[in-house]
Amino acid sequence: MRPVELKLECLQYSGSFKARGAMNTALATGADPLVAASGGNHGLAVAEVARRLDRAAEIFVPEVTPEAKRRRIREAGATLHVTGALYADAQAACDAWARSRGLPVVHPYDTPHTVAGQATLGVELSEQIPDLDAVVVAVGGGGLAAGLAAALPRRVRLVAVEPRTSACFHAAVAAGGPVDVEVSGVAADSLGARRVGGLAWALLGERAESVLVDDETIEAGRRRLWDEVRLLVEPGGAAAFAAVAAGAVDLSDAGRVAVIVCGANTDPGW
Repeated sequence: MRPVELKLECLQYSGSFKARGAMNTALATGADPLVAASGGNHGLAVAEVARRLDRAAEIFVPEVTPEAKRRRIREAGATLHVTGALYADAQAACDAWARSRGLPVVHPYDTPHTVAGQATLGVELSEQIPDLDAVVVAVGGGGLAAGLAAALPRRVRLVAVEPRTSACFHAAVAAGGPVDVEVSGVAADSLGARRVGGLAWALLGERAESVLVDDETIEAGRRRLWDEVRLLVEPGGAAAFAAVAAGAVDLSDAGRVAVIVCGANTDPGW
């Protein structure tokens, strides 16, 4: 495997990059309580932001959300609602609950505040690696990749990695616009958006390259991160690295490459 730079968002507050967008949204809107739906990481980030800002939080997650993430959301002091099979079901329940109470929702990926928060990662990469040539990033709803597209110069290649079983961006590329997809697989809790976000599509549709990996490749990448550098990450957090390690991304013409390791909210007994 060629040398790459690992951007360790798995060590971020709340265990994933989601803290960036959650904090930016909370500060920009002043909402209290903070209301959000999530496969787990965004909900945990919002719960942690609420705790730090001394606000209440109402977090909706689907049944697919692992117990490790549910437990940490509760430990952060949020009220947890488990509803529906997948993320899209939890988001619908969250939207209805908030609407009935006249409250705003902290969306995980498809608002300007969220994308702007995630864009801070791109600003950091530009400062840390001025001669950056390419970034490889996992995509669920597309908020992080959209933030990178907004922050990084167009000369920097963006490679969007998705599981074959949860590939809303890849489907949008094929269809010429966002479409609904079926969601399953080992990373469904963190990369299981049913449809790519509208903002993400606007920023990524004509720029990012789409790469798919299977569950076995993701698990192999996850194991390699542990074996070689002792990083314990969740499947979605390992997806981008897994694609590079498996040779699924052609980086032969690239100089310096950053790979985003985006989340570590997992059970250490995996």
